[in-house]
Amino acid sequence: MLDPTLSRWLDAQAEALDLGQADPQSVLPQLAGAGLFGIGVPEARGGAGGSLLDAVEAIAAVAGHSLTAAFVFWGQRAFIEYLLQSPNRELGERLLGELLDGRLAGATGLSNAMKFLSGIESLQVKASPAADDGWSLDGRLPWVTNLRKGHFVVAAAIEREGAAPLVAAIPSGSAGLSRSDDLRLLGLQSSNTAALDFSAVQLPREWLLHDDARRYLPQVRPAFLGLQCAMTIGLTRRALEAVREHLGGSRSVLREEEERLRGELQALVERLRAGLASGEFGSEPARLFRIRIGLAEGAAAAVQLELQASGGKAYLSQHGAAFARRWRESAFVPIVTPSLVQLRAELQRQEARA
Repeated sequence: MLDPTLSRWLDAQAEALDLGQADPQSVLPQLAGAGLFGIGVPEARGGAGGSLLDAVEAIAAVAGHSLTAAFVFWGQRAFIEYLLQSPNRELGERLLGELLDGRLAGATGLSNAMKFLSGIESLQVKASPAADDGWSLDGRLPWVTNLRKGHFVVAAAIEREGAAPLVAAIPSGSAGLSRSDDLRLLGLQSSNTAALDFSAVQLPREWLLHDDARRYLPQVRPAFLGLQCAMTIGLTRRALEAVREHLGGSRSVLREEEERLRGELQALVERLRAGLASGEFGSEPARLFRIRIGLAEGAAAAVQLELQASGGKAYLSQHGAAFARRWRESAFVPIVTPSLVQLRAELQRQEARA
């Protein structure tokens, strides 16, 4: 599915991207050059057509080579989806061209918002009225990905006193908006992940994505999580491929486990695709939460099985670098927002109310 040139680049750079030894600025142009950001975007909006399911498969394909690149892809494609689902069509007309060709980085700063939606934490950016019917923003987003230095736009949910919280896009050139140095991560280091501080940032109304976060966030959450699940799908597929490569034609005691995990993965992917296609996750988010949990558990099991299949060789740095990277990548899956702990807590709350 992926362009062969991109596949080769991802394989050659995967380790460096994970460890922060590759230029973070290089990822977005490579993905854009392969036409990936337009997948699932209507042709009338400048995209390649297709559906969100096609975008899920594209992110999964990238994740099989590099979770760092897939993480950037997810951030960019999620932001594009916010524009596609926003009633502010004029904003989309202004931004989509640069997002689709990779000149502009789209950062999904809605992790805090998704936790807010589940009652886990309050919104971290506050708005007060400003001139010309706009707002002045103050606060902090401690962890945002795809903040490409110099030219990005970030989505954030913003608290307002006496009114519904809003969701807006904030351009990197805004006065009072400051980006931290890249966060020091265990992996995925070349993903342009940093913190953002807002100090009296002026937000004109034309940058509004939606004036009611409580209506908009449930609307975009299936795409947010569905595209995020794609990263785990791709990682798990690659780990299971590695298991088969190690086992070869032998009738190992591990083959039955590999086949079981492969079957469970396919069942979860089919449930994800069906739910995204039908729209049922909008009214039944718990079904999507359970799929996300199942995929994360499957990824951990697949990487553990890869270790067993490769044996002691996986612990030798000259042989096990790809496995070690997937091990680090799999450690990220349970904690990316919404984390498995947060999802399980939300499911418990829903069951208690039932």
